[in-house]
Amino acid sequence: MTYAEIKLALSREIDDDYQVFVSKGIPTSRPILGVRIPIIREIAKAVPSADIMQIIGKTPVALEEVLLRGILISRLNYTEMLKLFDSQVSIIDNWCSCDIFCSNIKPLIKKHRLDFFEQKIDSLLKSDQEFEVRVGLVLLFAYIDPDYLAVIFDRIEALKDREEYYVKMAMAWLLAECFIKYPEETLSYLKASKLPKWTFNKAISKICDSRRIDDEMKAYLKTIRK
Repeated sequence: MTYAEIKLALSREIDDDYQVFVSKGIPTSRPILGVRIPIIREIAKAVPSADIMQIIGKTPVALEEVLLRGILISRLNYTEMLKLFDSQVSIIDNWCSCDIFCSNIKPLIKKHRLDFFEQKIDSLLKSDQEFEVRVGLVLLFAYIDPDYLAVIFDRIEALKDREEYYVKMAMAWLLAECFIKYPEETLSYLKASKLPKWTFNKAISKICDSRRIDDEMKAYLKTIRK
């Protein structure tokens, strides 16, 4: 399969109404075709393994091409993914291409967590670029367990003064997921943290949005809002 065939396949699946809808919710400098994500996944799945590298080597233009490239990278082995990781992160400029790429490569990361953390996570979290930091935070979802929980809290605390919207939202989302799995430890962190009001309250809000948290706990969490 060639890149021209990829572009043709995407063009055949354009939904004008969906394009209007997506354009309102995904701020990006890239053109948005209006192809639904399940269809992008199907197109990526249809790419023969032998053709992946030459397709990844092309420069994506539309948002959907960025998404498809990230999905294809996730089909590679860990070593190959690692070589192409930075090139994908460099073209991410919105929450959608960030979160979809991260969700697809998490299975690869989970098998090599220490190596990946040392090679990529900390440098991403220290970046001055909003979406590089968000990628690092979203990938920390692969580390939510007793071995890394304190590390996650430490990294969030180090980012507490960041003002970028999508960084703050990622921190709140990550804390909500930590709370769902480890409520006592996460609550202890929240009480001791120096998170600013917005991020702290957004984390509480996201925790309370979860159906996995009982009403009694939700009521308590609302009392500790700043």
